[in-house]
Parts: sequence; C-alpha cells; structure tokens
Amino acid sequence: MSVVVIGLEQHQTPLDLLERATIPEDAMAKVLADLRDRPNLSEVVILSTCLRTEIYAVVERFHEGVADIQDLLSTVADTPLDALAEYMNVQYDDGVALHLFEVAAGLRSAVLGETEVLGQVRRALERAEAEKAAGPVLSGLFRRAVLAGRKVRSSTAIARGATSLAHVAVDVAAARLGGSLQGRHVLVVGAGEMGEGVVDGLAKRHDGAIVVVANRTADRARTLAEQAGGSGIALGGLPDALATADAVIVSTTNRLHLLDADLLGRVAAARASAGAGVLVVVDLGVPRNVDPAVSGIDGIDLLDMDALGAYAARNLEDRRAEAAVAGVIVREEVERYRADDRARGAAPVVAALRSRLDEVRGAELDRHRSRVAGLDDVQWDAVDAVVRDVLAKVLHQPTVTLKEAAGTARGERLVEAVRALFDL
Repeated sequence: MSVVVIGLEQHQTPLDLLERATIPEDAMAKVLADLRDRPNLSEVVILSTCLRTEIYAVVERFHEGVADIQDLLSTVADTPLDALAEYMNVQYDDGVALHLFEVAAGLRSAVLGETEVLGQVRRALERAEAEKAAGPVLSGLFRRAVLAGRKVRSSTAIARGATSLAHVAVDVAAARLGGSLQGRHVLVVGAGEMGEGVVDGLAKRHDGAIVVVANRTADRARTLAEQAGGSGIALGGLPDALATADAVIVSTTNRLHLLDADLLGRVAAARASAGAGVLVVVDLGVPRNVDPAVSGIDGIDLLDMDALGAYAARNLEDRRAEAAVAGVIVREEVERYRADDRARGAAPVVAALRSRLDEVRGAELDRHRSRVAGLDDVQWDAVDAVVRDVLAKVLHQPTVTLKEAAGTARGERLVEAVRALFDL
C-alpha cells in the first residue's frame, strides 16, 4: 500500500492545459465514484481549484494505481498522456505529506500565503468523505495538513497584506488604473466564493469604488454588493454595465467564455466613440471566463491567472523571510505527522494479530472439548489458561519488536510483513 498524489499546478502547467484539466463541481461526485470503484485505489481525494488539479490516493498496487489516475487526468483534460506527463507532479508516500502541507500553508500558491487554499483543502476532504471515497489514511493526512496550515498562519506573518487571489485581483485593477479605485466603476461578475473575496477586497482595501455585482441570480448579486455599498444585477444586464465600467473582475464556474471577443469588441468600440479610457478586465476563472482573443482588442487590458501570478511574485519580497519560517514549521509538522502515523501503524496490527490468535484458540478448544469430556470445569479452565499463556509468550517478542521499530522504515516493513503472513 502506498499514498500518492498526481496532479497539475499553475506554476508548472500552461494555463490552457490547466483549465482543460479542471474538474467542475457538478462532475466531482461522478469522478470520485469512478476512482473509488477502481480495484487498485482504496481511498481518493480530489483537490481541484483555480491553481491546481490534484488527485490524492491510497493505491493497493502502485504502478497500476498510478496508471489509473494518469488515465483519468488525461481523459478529463482531453489530452494524450504523453503531452500531459511532462507537466504532472507525482509524489508518493512521505513526499505526499510534505506536498499537501505546503499546499495548505500557501507555500505552493501563486500568491504566497494565499488564504483561500486552506478552506479548499478542508472542503476537498469533506466532499470525498461524503462520497465515501476517503478513508482513515487520507482523512488523517488532510486533517493534519489543515492544522499545519493554520499553525503557519498563526505563527508567522506570511498572511500579511494581500494574500487572497481575490484581493490581489483588486490591487492589480487599481494599479492598472493609476493606483486607486476611488470613484471608479468596478463590475464584479460572479457572486461565488471568489466574487465574495473580490467584494471584500473592494470594501476593505479600496473604499470609494462604485461597485456593481452581476450574477445569474440577481438577488444574490444585490446581497453581495451591499457589503461594498454597491448594487446588483442579473447577467442579462452585463452589456450596459460594461459600457460604464472602468474595471471588470470575473470569476464564475461557467466553463464557457462568459465575456467573448464579440461582446467586448462592441464595448471597446462604444467606449472609444465616447472617449472613455481603457477597460481593465481581470479574469480569475479557470477555465477562463474571458475569451483570450480579447487581449488583441484595442481599449481592453486583459489580465488572466498567469498575469496575477507574475504580479504577486513581484510584490512578495516582504514575505520571503516569513516563507522561510513557514517552511520550517511545515517540515516540523510533517515529521510529527509521520512519527504519529507510523506509531499508530503498529498498534492496530498488534491488536489484530492478538484477536486473530484468540479466535483460533477459542475455535480449537471448542473442537477438542468432546475428546476430553472427562474434564470438569475447573480442569478445563486450567487447560484454557495454559493455552493463553503459551500464546502470550509467543506474541511477546513480536509485539515488543513492532513497538520498538514504530516510526521507522523497518517498522513499516515489519507491519506489512505481519499483515501479509497472518492475512490481517
């Protein structure tokens, strides 16, 4: 049995490939069930966000299990495995814990110390548990990763400043418009989690912006917009809202281009006729919500996730020292998790071995009782006690050895050997 993670991350995968590999929320249950029911995989958790698509699994047969996961990612991305493989991050056993703990701490995010990812890790586990795809191994791993992520944020200043992608998007829009959104019309498209973060950033970091939220459900848009003193509209009102906007920040779960080149081309032409300035468009969607062809339209300044990552990288100098401290905390937490996990590994196998031998003892005594019918209850109890003593002495040294080796590679090998030998 091994634990693996196979996936794609923004910093090493082209955006067009990453968006194809994204697993939408409405397909997550089906994909989890598909993986869960494969004979080579006994536990599965999928972490699919705007920055990564990763599949964590407990594999019974290593090479076959890895092949199952790679095949699924290739199918989801509609990309031949050979073309996908060069971008895949593959980790196994101890490397999985280090990777996940770094993800939860925000150390592998485009925005160092990013805050959204901690909730995404937690919800990925909850979803897998709801689909009965996660078991004790991955549940324990993910819970400890969440705790490690919280410890990093409470013990360091890595989350100081704009560490939310949504807040960075707001800051980028402001930078493109001269450094301030005071009196500027900002259109937020999408009222989901990322949209909430954008509105929060506008309210806290750029008070004075004139905010309009557009969403499929107008009531939800109005409720969210009120947090920044703005107004809400349905998606049907987008053309009119775009005509007066200075900046548009888009984040929806729509897999189609919500803002296409035709629509924004007309908007740009109308703005040019009216003497309006450049329209800043920030696309937080993965898959992208804005047609990449928009970047070629005069009067439109389009920024996607790659541009946001580059902006964040230029503005993290003040947190580099905190990242080093966070890295030390992560490694300490990983080692603590490994030691606890390995120590726990010996106890269940010892208990299972004792239980198995006790079953054998009871069954054999019952089978031979008729052959020694002359024994009374006192004599029979004495026979039972002798057998128990013999088994206890037989188990003593293996138990001591397993407990002493717990937390080491040798201990893991011994545990697996006992499981195999006694079919535990």
